[in-house]
Amino acid sequence: MATVGDFLLERLHQWGVRRIFGYPGDGINGIMAALGRREGKDDDLEFIQTRHEEMAAFMACAHAKFTGEVGVCLATSGPGAVHLLNGLYDAKLDHQPVVAIVGQQKRSALGANYQQEIDLMALFKDVAGEYVQMATTAEQVRHLVDRALRIAKSERCVTCIIVPNDLQEEDAVPMPPREHGNTFSGVGAPTTAPVPPQEALAEAAAILDAGNRVAILAGAGAHGAEDELVEVAELLGAGVAKALLGKAVIADDLPFVTGSIGIIGTKASNEMMEECDTLLMVGSSFPYAEFLPPEGQARGVQIDIDGRMLSLRYPMESNLVGDAKATLRALIPHLQRKTDQSWRERIEAKVADSWRVLGEKAMEPAKPVNPQRVFTELSPRLPDDVILAADSGSAAAWYALDLRIRRGMLASLSGGLATMGSAVPYALAAKLAHPDRPVIALAGDGAMQMNGINGLMSVAWHRGRWTNPTFIVLVLNNRDLNFVTWEQRGNEGEPKYEPSQQLPDFSYAEYARLLGIDGERVEDPEALGAAWERALTSSRPYVLEVVVDPNIPPLPPHTVEQQKARYEEAIAKGDEEAAEVRRGAQAQS
Repeated sequence: MATVGDFLLERLHQWGVRRIFGYPGDGINGIMAALGRREGKDDDLEFIQTRHEEMAAFMACAHAKFTGEVGVCLATSGPGAVHLLNGLYDAKLDHQPVVAIVGQQKRSALGANYQQEIDLMALFKDVAGEYVQMATTAEQVRHLVDRALRIAKSERCVTCIIVPNDLQEEDAVPMPPREHGNTFSGVGAPTTAPVPPQEALAEAAAILDAGNRVAILAGAGAHGAEDELVEVAELLGAGVAKALLGKAVIADDLPFVTGSIGIIGTKASNEMMEECDTLLMVGSSFPYAEFLPPEGQARGVQIDIDGRMLSLRYPMESNLVGDAKATLRALIPHLQRKTDQSWRERIEAKVADSWRVLGEKAMEPAKPVNPQRVFTELSPRLPDDVILAADSGSAAAWYALDLRIRRGMLASLSGGLATMGSAVPYALAAKLAHPDRPVIALAGDGAMQMNGINGLMSVAWHRGRWTNPTFIVLVLNNRDLNFVTWEQRGNEGEPKYEPSQQLPDFSYAEYARLLGIDGERVEDPEALGAAWERALTSSRPYVLEVVVDPNIPPLPPHTVEQQKARYEEAIAKGDEEAAEVRRGAQAQS
């Protein structure tokens, strides 16, 4: 007779789950034993042991982002469950379908202040608020799994199933008795792409057609709708800015794509929003209102699959609940092609100027390497089918500003949560899902010291299974928690606080070689191009450690210029790197 643990895994498999990320513990011994019993079965349900439960949740989130499937993570009771939270909040805030399965103490011990007993229902109630349930009988497990998967998939959210360890070892009940009080759930989530009614589309089109200066802001919810975005932009003579999670939604080599928006956004995006008279937001919950048009300046249309996100960032006249691709496709027949191309021409000139200035700034001398140049040297060398995973911090700034994404590439990072430590687990999950594609993680030394170093152990462990060996981890080594250092200066007018900002030096490349993978340390900017070439052609995973200047502000030139007065305030209060701060700010502005 199969156990509840066996049945749970089989039900996950019926839903199409083929990979579970996690870490073992006695609270999930029954599930781990069931995984062991599946070894050798030709069903491809695989357990991926991570170095920490937080990384398991990051990898489940990345799996969802890079495959469109539900990500699944598994952790033991108590500390294991707690460790999942950061990665699960990453999934929640980026609207990714992830199911967390966690163990719990024996049912008979609950309420007895037993070792590792935590109120898991309360713990997960926020992060998995759409659905968190604890199984108390074997009969429940079928519908708990079905509902957790279905809700995660259809609502693009985190759900959680708690399974006490004694229940995991009980006999399974695949089919509850057909009697009052039982329910019979099934496998399968809705696959329809909702589209607003025709009258709503016509109303939205009238607003867009009336505009003379239309700006489009695309976010992660517009993934898969590149053709439709391009066609709408062509019809409206519009420019397209991208929220950080939407970097790979539309290619940067299109002349009307202004690039990123926000504090690490381009001048072209900023000026487009300041001057537009109509705003079309597609699949974005971009939070920073100061980078959108002032209220009343522009008429607004928004498309989002989640009605709760409409008119949340800007007061919209037309709010369309629907799938981005399907809704744009249905909207296109209602739009009129604009004959006046002066606004489009103005946008394209701004875009060309932005790329020119960014390229020039990347070549400014630094001590020793300008971090922006690291990314501009990589950009033209990116393989056509590359998958990029960026970390939070200064790496995210240069990723947003300096990498030109082409059609067919995938890219993501922690957007809503903006947590550090996600790049390496994201990249590893991407490589496991797409072993035939090159993958590059882009991280700072702070993120590497959080958990990236440990993640390299898993990279070394799994490398033999990849058909394409290209897996690169870029480490920006500046011995500084750099983005926050510049926030202290630019936002607060305060000097760098050394005890919080300074990092211990570490030889990332040498450590990689100890693990049996390739590593290289670069301190000469002229050596960057050749180093990238070696990393991209290596037959093993590659850690490219670049010693970069911490005093180049990780911001676009126009933002640096705006914050100069704050930098001077910080210097006046005794910033120990005053001369270098002035030098770096001058080079960037």
